[in-house]
Amino acid sequence: FTGVYVLCPGEAVPRCVKLLSVDPANYPDAPREGIRRVLEAATGVPHPRGERLNSSRIEWIRMGTTVATNALLERDGARTALLVSKGFADVLHIGSQARPDIFDLRVRCPGVLYEAVVEVDERVVLAKSEPPGEESAARRGLRRVRGE
Repeated sequence: FTGVYVLCPGEAVPRCVKLLSVDPANYPDAPREGIRRVLEAATGVPHPRGERLNSSRIEWIRMGTTVATNALLERDGARTALLVSKGFADVLHIGSQARPDIFDLRVRCPGVLYEAVVEVDERVVLAKSEPPGEESAARRGLRRVRGE
């Protein structure tokens, strides 16, 4: 879902709209659709989809969406890799050891969200760029994961 919370000028109470984050049969973009609906309700004037919205009728806006959370929970997002300091490849798998029963010998760990781990030899440098002609370990690792 996407929640849109808006205060329009001259109103004491914010308006709230909640709608499906993905509903291509009805609208292409949930945040824009939510703003459009709030403006229609606040002004009483139709705001056709696809037309530019006048943001001067909004004092402030807050939005939240569950798209990224759902992708993580459903394991249905983009392919990902974890870049981590050398020696810490399993840090997210191990986690914090916080669990309901600390003495349980049959600990069930959730699966990781990434498909590859790239361990990087780190170094701290004062300059913000790599030395000329030198490729970083992170870039080499990413190329390896991509199959380049």
